[in-house]
Formats: sequence, C-alpha cells, structure tokens
Amino acid sequence: MAKNKKIKIEGAEITVLSQEADDHISMTDIASGQMQDVVIIKWLSLKSTIEYLGEWGSFYNWGFNYSEFRTIKSRF
Repeated sequence: MAKNKKIKIEGAEITVLSQEADDHISMTDIASGQMQDVVIIKWLSLKSTIEYLGEWGSFYNWGFNYSEFRTIKSRF
C-alpha cells in the first residue's frame, strides 16, 4: 500500500509517495514553489524530458501509441 508524506525543501512542501521500496516525488509540488507555468513549460520543452516520457510510456502504458509519439518526438 502506498503512503504519502510531506517534506519541506527551502520552504516548499513536497509530497513523497512511498510504495514498497520506492519513493516518488511530486514534480508539481516542486514547480509550485517557483514560477510553476514557466518551470513546467521549460521542462516539457527539453528533448531529454520527451525521451524520458516516451520510455516511461512504453514501459508502463500497454496502449502506448508509438507512431504518435514518434510524431511528437520529431518536433524536437
């Protein structure tokens, strides 16, 4: 069963989801402590982020659309 906890980093409260031996942090919580829209837009415009999302999607999403992803990736 997953458990949520909060940690404080430089005054921002960040959610940590613990599931078995893994911890996952909330990217939204991290961005909200800054200029959220700008941070998320910049993060999503990085080629490495797009590649990561493609790898994650192909591994965890059974219905992952490879052809659509190639179209999106080719724009970077």
